Amino acid sequence: MTSSSAHSRKALSKIACNRLQKELVEWQVNPPAGFKHKVTDNLQRWIIEVNGAPGTIYANETYQLQVDFPEHYPMEAPQVIFIPPAPLHPHIYSNGHICLDILYDSWSPAMTVSSICISILSMLSSATVKQRPTDNDRYVKNCRNGRSPKETRWWFHDDKVVHGRTVNVITSLHVDDEVIECTANSCC
Repeated sequence: MTSSSAHSRKALSKIACNRLQKELVEWQVNPPAGFKHKVTDNLQRWIIEVNGAPGTIYANETYQLQVDFPEHYPMEAPQVIFIPPAPLHPHIYSNGHICLDILYDSWSPAMTVSSICISILSMLSSATVKQRPTDNDRYVKNCRNGRSPKETRWWFHDDKVVHGRTVNVITSLHVDDEVIECTANSCC
């Protein structure tokens, strides 16, 4: 899935270009374990290969992330989705949308693509069951036509500890002014 309609493609600001070039150089020198940047000539969209960590239920599995950078990155979070087929995970919808607060409300300009990748791998590694969020079909139906996950009004209120730090995960979300409730054992 590539969501060109979901993300208006304005040219990157000078600050965004400089930051992304710096991150790309750092990635080439010190890539996060389990990830590979698929080189393209488009600085505004990165395709990243994700390898499931050894000893986890995703070991020996490979997925792809699509990272679309907005005009005002890093002041604004990038849009990060799995390119289907997305991993079966209680926080990942079949359309590739990811329930992880750092991609939305908890974004900080200090975060990098590498830190996003590490958080996503940690989320995958902590899973004990392969399943979709219980509201997957409903959510995906409401997100048809390439709707960006950044257009969803996520409501984060369930804290989990991931990789030594507290991370909020979604337990309810709003789509088209409708609240979609998730149980602790479903999407979160």
